[in-house]
Amino acid sequence: MQSPFPGMDPYIEACHLWDDFHHDLISEIKNALAPILPKRYVVRAGERSYVTLTAKNGEDEYRMQADVSVARKPGAEQGSVPPAAAAVLEAADAESAPLTMRALVRTEFREGFLEIREAYGDRQVITSMEVLSPSNKRFGSEGWFEYLRKRQACLSGTVNFVEIDLLRGGRRMPMDDEWPGSPYYLLVCRKAAAPRCTVWRAYATRPLPQIPIPLAPPDADVHLSLQPLVDAIYARSQYEIDIDYRQPLHPPLTTAEAAWLEERLRERQGTA
Repeated sequence: MQSPFPGMDPYIEACHLWDDFHHDLISEIKNALAPILPKRYVVRAGERSYVTLTAKNGEDEYRMQADVSVARKPGAEQGSVPPAAAAVLEAADAESAPLTMRALVRTEFREGFLEIREAYGDRQVITSMEVLSPSNKRFGSEGWFEYLRKRQACLSGTVNFVEIDLLRGGRRMPMDDEWPGSPYYLLVCRKAAAPRCTVWRAYATRPLPQIPIPLAPPDADVHLSLQPLVDAIYARSQYEIDIDYRQPLHPPLTTAEAAWLEERLRERQGTA
């Protein structure tokens, strides 16, 4: 079964399917590009990893919370101890009571990416391609800073750069100009034009745009159509089993989007 959304399905992110989707999308992009690249190029998958101390909620924050229970002696009645003495006893009990504390957990993050390299010689990187992960958009986290360092190096004109953001949540990467209001975007920065970038708006309610993938001069761009790849992953992975489209999203859909989805779901039920 296909997603009710002709573009990027926001429920993939909301229903905790992103890790699975991200892994498959990297592979699908690689498989789509490999046969259309000129023979002097190869496309290779890479991975960066880093370790953080992470709270249970997944946020990269160095904090601990403790709960202290102050107990009253069994059988003691209120008013049986003078107020001043009661305060001293409570303080003593509080000091000796056990604490409940949450530990920070060592978490290793792995983030995949793609590189188009020269097939021969020193195998120089020509184009770097990134599909953003939630950790890249969690402002102030280790994932944010790790990715930002690489992004700044690419946008300084060292290589061509392609950035694909199919996540509604999190904070977008810093830019000199204001980002468009679309929920998603696709960015291409040519090495010769850096730091100027071309940005395509992307939506859930319309197919994702095709984008050019720049190579080294004098070779012409190759083109990447993301929508067929997203559709294939959704169908093959049977995401409809895990998704309840009646559940609200955070951030919520606009009124128009919610009405559009309701109509699509009714149409699907009518043809089932």
